[in-house]
Amino acid sequence: MDNVAETYIERKHLVGIIPVAGHEKYDFNQPWPDCLMPIASGYSLIESSVVECAWAGCKSIWIVVNDNFAPIIRKKIGDWVYDPVWNNRKFDPVPNESRRRIAVFYVPVPMKHRNKRDCLSWSVIHGALTAFKLSSDMSKWTTPSKYYVSFPHSYVNPFQLRDHRKDIAGSQNVYLTHNGESIKDGHLISFTFKKDDWLEFRRVVRSGTGMTTKGTPDNPGTLLPIEERFSARWFETQKVFAPLELDSAKELPITDFFNIRSWEEYTEFIAASRNLIIKRPKSVLIGTTYNRVAEDDDEG
Repeated sequence: MDNVAETYIERKHLVGIIPVAGHEKYDFNQPWPDCLMPIASGYSLIESSVVECAWAGCKSIWIVVNDNFAPIIRKKIGDWVYDPVWNNRKFDPVPNESRRRIAVFYVPVPMKHRNKRDCLSWSVIHGALTAFKLSSDMSKWTTPSKYYVSFPHSYVNPFQLRDHRKDIAGSQNVYLTHNGESIKDGHLISFTFKKDDWLEFRRVVRSGTGMTTKGTPDNPGTLLPIEERFSARWFETQKVFAPLELDSAKELPITDFFNIRSWEEYTEFIAASRNLIIKRPKSVLIGTTYNRVAEDDDEG
């Protein structure tokens, strides 16, 4: 990100980042990824995160997931979703032509980083870097101006973001809070960041240990014990995102929020969801994928 020339054009291009890959272990013990735990009939945590990014006003959504789980998640989500604000507009004479697609991309963590620094926070960092490089290579107009992070291990009622789309896409960072607590309090709750914040996050991850102690050309380092090597892969989110400046950001308090990182938290959410209306937004989540190059519909 810091190697790509900046554009000094005022723009609002919000990019959604959904981290799935990471060393965080939860106690669901299911054969599928934890982000596919159901929260309603035909509706999973990862789909809720995608819908949240859509309601937040993201122009594209980047899901950071490795190749082992990418196919099943792509089958569930597809290659694009509809922007709910521009979908089913009652007074639009041609509503089908006004609908806006939000592209969904799937990004794996590079092999050189796996089992070394690939914590959940690193997925956010790598996803933002990939989105920046690919988008800026296409056009200066598609270069991201801000990144919106949605965690697929928690639930946020996405409709709460409808009235805050302008603030989320604006020049000022925003962060969601529940009962006055934010991402810095250990909750997997959404926030936005920019390039300068990204550099600080990466600096924290790079402070982790390697295979050896730090040495000099005359005195090379010694091997660390196995349990002390590559400590960054175990960094928690509140540690990596600690440099995020909340004093200069705008707080967005929300009411419906649940961490879903363990079976206990999951059962608490299911019990509380009886008082909530949670349905799969079929008009947003189409589950459609693009054809392969030079392949017609009747061939696939």
